[in-house]
Amino acid sequence: MTAPKPFLGNPQGTIAVLNQYHFVFQKKFGQNFLIDAHVLDKIIRAADITEDDFVVEIGPGIGTMTQYLASAAGHVVAIEIDKALIPILQDTLSGYHNVTILHNDVMKVDLEELAEKMNQGRPIKIVANLPYYITTPIIMGLFEKHVPLESITVMVQKEVAERMQVGPGSKDYGALSLAVQYYAEPYIVANVPANCFMPRPKVGSAVIRLTAHKKPPVEVQDEKLMFSIIRASFNQRRKTLQNGISHVAELGISKEQTVKVLEDMNLSPSIRGEAMTLSQFAEFTNRVLMTR
Repeated sequence: MTAPKPFLGNPQGTIAVLNQYHFVFQKKFGQNFLIDAHVLDKIIRAADITEDDFVVEIGPGIGTMTQYLASAAGHVVAIEIDKALIPILQDTLSGYHNVTILHNDVMKVDLEELAEKMNQGRPIKIVANLPYYITTPIIMGLFEKHVPLESITVMVQKEVAERMQVGPGSKDYGALSLAVQYYAEPYIVANVPANCFMPRPKVGSAVIRLTAHKKPPVEVQDEKLMFSIIRASFNQRRKTLQNGISHVAELGISKEQTVKVLEDMNLSPSIRGEAMTLSQFAEFTNRVLMTR
């Protein structure tokens, strides 16, 4: 059966649905609905959605992007936390027979089990329009739980997208940059101005695609320890790596140990975390483990 043509993705269609259901925007959920069909088409193209794909959409809102996804994908699971939106989604998506609506918090959904049950364990594609305050926990949660992923294509705050993509030496470089680049290859697809949303956000947004690595680009013996070291080194900006690490007692790494390992790596003992690459953090972690 051919999916109907999306009728949302413009101000008129969105306003009509919101008025029909007397919907009130919830600030706590950071709701900003897309009202630009060109941006929606760009997201579908960037995520490379085909009829062979199983897609999980996080935060479908009133179903705008879901309609576009359902028109292109084999099956879409839309996970929405706001119960006020569930009847709206059931209405706006009633013509699409390849959509499953889940009322839940994505952080509590076992996506690995979902992929196993509904996609025979094959990698899934994630698409989302995420509010700024939950962007990092959701993206890192997906990676750290080792959900079988092909890619994550998300609308996020522009500065968050830039942080995910930058390398050492930039003021935006930090723990998020390293974590994302360990798990995936980030690529900013498009910048999206505030007038493409309803209500308009106060800051610019960007679509970023994170293509999951088949295997991490560096070899590290203890992933958890490496990320603890990375977080410690960025906790206080402009601190040397040795000072950052020594302030986190549970790491159990002394200043002397840090200096010795850095010297063995031919790095300055006064190097800062923001000057180190992912491969250097991996090597540092492996060498620390050898000294234990």
